[in-house]
Amino acid sequence: MMNPNLAGSVGKADETSDTCGCGNDHGSCGCADSDSEPDIPLKAIDDIGRATARDVQEALHQVIDPELGIDVVDLGLVYGIEIDELGRAIITMTLTTPACPLTDLIEDETASVLAGLVEEFRIDWTWTPPWSIEKITPEGQAQLAALGFNFDNLPTYGA
Repeated sequence: MMNPNLAGSVGKADETSDTCGCGNDHGSCGCADSDSEPDIPLKAIDDIGRATARDVQEALHQVIDPELGIDVVDLGLVYGIEIDELGRAIITMTLTTPACPLTDLIEDETASVLAGLVEEFRIDWTWTPPWSIEKITPEGQAQLAALGFNFDNLPTYGA
């Protein structure tokens, strides 16, 4: 059975097409559009035959924060990804709180999803800038809302 949204595009390999894999305009279906990706600094020295920083970012969508059940990218915990000249991934990441007891679990899950993608990786934990709910992507907010979080009733802090 063929997806009617894709029926008109079967057999077409036109890279200038304005439709995404779902058959709709890019992002109009709610699928991930490249313009809707989180603004994470990505740096790759040499992409030839190696995983790119974008590949690592995609893999990190599989690393789930054990307390909230949302991936670390959509939670806004990943601040940067760099691939060095030897193909090693350096991930700058934070946690929702410096006292998070599950750091080892996140590191282990990261190792699992990056196995076979990069030769080595390192997580540089940082607390600057501090994480806040404003760093959660719209996709992450939708996932949290589905779990019952209400962003409209969260306390606000500041002057």
